[in-house]
Amino acid sequence: MIYASDLDQTLIFSRRSMIVPEDEPGIRIVEWINGKSQSYMSEASIAVLKALNERLVFVPVTTRTMAQYRRIEVFQRDIVPAYAITSNGGRILIRGEEDSFWQKLVQDRLKRAACSSEEARQWFAPIVQSEWVKEERLCDELFYVYMVDRDKLPMEAVQERAELLAERGWEVSIQGRKVYIVPSVVNKRDAVAYIRQRHPEEALIASGDSLLDRSLLEAADDAIAPAHGELYRVYQTTGQQGSWLFTKRSGLYAGEEIAAFVQAKAESLGVRIGGERSS
Repeated sequence: MIYASDLDQTLIFSRRSMIVPEDEPGIRIVEWINGKSQSYMSEASIAVLKALNERLVFVPVTTRTMAQYRRIEVFQRDIVPAYAITSNGGRILIRGEEDSFWQKLVQDRLKRAACSSEEARQWFAPIVQSEWVKEERLCDELFYVYMVDRDKLPMEAVQERAELLAERGWEVSIQGRKVYIVPSVVNKRDAVAYIRQRHPEEALIASGDSLLDRSLLEAADDAIAPAHGELYRVYQTTGQQGSWLFTKRSGLYAGEEIAAFVQAKAESLGVRIGGERSS
């Protein structure tokens, strides 16, 4: 079995998104930046994921850059997966080394199916104002992320720009205090499909919280999303759920529920996972 999962707000959580006090028993810091705690997981989630990684193909799939992914200590020391996908599918690590063949495939797709990153930026630029945009970054020469003041975000204008960018092969995703502008061909679904070619007989289980995870969840045999994030907001607003389940809990404990869901699915397929299942 293959388990492919988004990381931020799905398996790991910032202080703001975990919805529990950071001094709650059983919570562990899994990422530091300049000596300050950045991301957290529950010890129960870590134990289940470690057991899963020993018995099946666990693939972290993140919009983080490669450098940002390598900052997460738990996936460098405690749970070291054979594969990792970063940059929203733009880069793949196989046993810690970047897959150059995949990188070339992505570049070829970009040339055929999307306008340049500079052109995409120019289409978004007319609405960018300092009152709501705090920082702009081009990540791994592939996509943009804007750090924003969510309360001042001009939602209508952003949606209008999203429609214009979609015509040029780019997608817009709003995740908390970040707005992503990403080429459609740089996606998590295709990167996981590339890895899946190495394990063609294996079932695919997936989890994720954002619109950038949607195509991956739709491609999976079974999928689950936390009761927070973009996908859950769409469900709350429209009633549209897609082909995945939602957790009953939100925040950090949704991560525990997701790990337990994957463990149960693995065991239903005959993969015995050691350790106790989280409740």
